[in-house]
Amino acid sequence: MSVLLVALLPVPPKLTGESSRADETQWQINADSLRAVFDLVLAPFHYVSHEGMVMDCADGKTRLCFSILSAWIADHAEHTTLHGIGSKSCPKCEVPCNELGGNPREVYEGRDYAIYEEKARQLESGEAGSTQEYFRQVGVKIGRNVFTGLHRVNPSDLHKLDLLHKIYLCLFKHMMQWVEGFLKKHKRQQAFDDTWKEIPPYPGLSVPKKAYREVTQWQGKEIHNLSQCISAVLASTLRNPDSSQHPDFQIALKCVSALVDLSLMAQYRSHIPDTLSYLERYLLTFHQTKDVFFEFRTSKATRAEANRQDLELRELIANERAHGIHRTSAAKRRRQVDQERLQRVNQRAYLIRQENHFHFIKMHYLTHFSSHVRRFGSISMYSTEIGELAHKDHIKEGYRR
Repeated sequence: MSVLLVALLPVPPKLTGESSRADETQWQINADSLRAVFDLVLAPFHYVSHEGMVMDCADGKTRLCFSILSAWIADHAEHTTLHGIGSKSCPKCEVPCNELGGNPREVYEGRDYAIYEEKARQLESGEAGSTQEYFRQVGVKIGRNVFTGLHRVNPSDLHKLDLLHKIYLCLFKHMMQWVEGFLKKHKRQQAFDDTWKEIPPYPGLSVPKKAYREVTQWQGKEIHNLSQCISAVLASTLRNPDSSQHPDFQIALKCVSALVDLSLMAQYRSHIPDTLSYLERYLLTFHQTKDVFFEFRTSKATRAEANRQDLELRELIANERAHGIHRTSAAKRRRQVDQERLQRVNQRAYLIRQENHFHFIKMHYLTHFSSHVRRFGSISMYSTEIGELAHKDHIKEGYRR
């Protein structure tokens, strides 16, 4: 595969907080600038796809060719910008935000960007009063898809799945955060580090030089290396459980192994019905067992809110204790302290149970793996690794010169 730099897309300054809600004009300027660049870049497709172009072929002959845009290989953040959808929306289907981590066998209606364009025109002409609510429900930003209008192109088919951003840099990172919390709860972190450093050499495997918790940066190469040995390291770490730990240890191992097997099966360069059934089976197993890590699936916002509520409760308890400290005995004060600590722990646990979830977009992308292979071929064929490596030669070194 060859890579040719065609254009550098404008990256306008990000608006956050109140400015992002107030300055709609700047949002529109940003969208119009991006659309103008894409109109320029994609202009040849409008001509070539209709009129055709005589091109030189590999066999030395010339043929009349009709170029059609078939894929846009990029990460999720870029697709949300180019397709004009929300950050929690899928470019391929209209899955609700609160069902992203749900049943992998559930099939949602595919996105039809032609309908969105038609409804946007109706909204501009004042014909449809409920259009804004419709766009909000399907997670679409009105009139911000840069691919609409291309000949014989369905924008929802341009998004292609890849392993680097969907598996290694996302799900494996999430999974290891869950595993760390799981090991900490069961006091097995040191055992995991010891096992990690004792991995023997093997062809094609980079032996870790540091303990797991000493590694500060995880890139694609490091996570790919981790995926090759995490099942064995975790199995060795969770040896000899007591009777209360045994069920959770078994489920945790099954969950991690299912995700590893899923990633290995997705790397196949060709598939048959049996391999696709394995792929679907591993995905179903992963979803059936992932709840063992549910309590460790806490976002930064949830942790911040839990800390804020805990601080408020501590201040309230301190005020009540200051007013009644001389009217209680020492034994009663000790019992009150224990009850207050238990109250704070229960409040934090309740908030986390209410807010924790697995509904994030990279989790949902796994449900499209099997259908993607059936329609477009192997997933590894559309890897973003080539584009990431091209940044160095085409952009970074050129900019330094």
